[in-house]
Parts: sequence; structure tokens; C-alpha cells
Amino acid sequence: MKKSVANSDHYFWGAGCEGWHLAATKNLSVIEEVVPPGASEIQHFHHRAEQFFYILEGVATIELSDKTIELSCGEGLSVPVRCGHRLTNSGSKTLRFIVVSTPPSHGDRTVLEE
Repeated sequence: MKKSVANSDHYFWGAGCEGWHLAATKNLSVIEEVVPPGASEIQHFHHRAEQFFYILEGVATIELSDKTIELSCGEGLSVPVRCGHRLTNSGSKTLRFIVVSTPPSHGDRTVLEE
């Protein structure tokens, strides 16, 4: 079956952020997410999941261990297992991106002190 935000499981998180599960299997998670300007996730890491963030619209800032990396439309970044990270919409427009996790990252998250 074709997948899109129109026919995928939808959820809300944080302050006005949304996500759609485009693929959700035992070994793979593909999610499209939308983050309004100024919103961010909590600094965290995953014990088992490796992730890849790919920007579709907007500008994201990803804090990755001791680095800060800005990503624009058409750019992506891998986040290794057990690497602390936080994504923030650092732009003035809505951020839309795909995050791929293998294995899925749900239930595999440890929040770091802010």
C-alpha cells in the first residue's frame, strides 16, 4: 500500500509538533515530522536505534554530542547509537523532515539532563 501523511498513524508531541508513521516494522521506523519555529525535542539518546534525519522543508539545528549542526532542505545527518542529540527548528518557517530509525526508537530513549 502507498503511504503518506493522509493514510498513516498520526501523533502529536512537544509544543505543536506532529508525526506520521510511514513505516513501522520490527526492524524499521520511518516517520515524517513537522516542528513549528522555535520548538525542539528533549536532549536524549537511544540504546539500540541508529537514526537518520533528512530535511524536506525548513532549517533544523541538531545538537550532536559536542557539535551543533545546521541542516537545510535536501540535507541529512546520521545519529549513531548512544549518541546524545536534540533537534530544534531554528528557522522562521515550519520544519518538515523524515527520521529513519533502525531498529525503531520507540521505547529506546534515555533523556539526558538539560
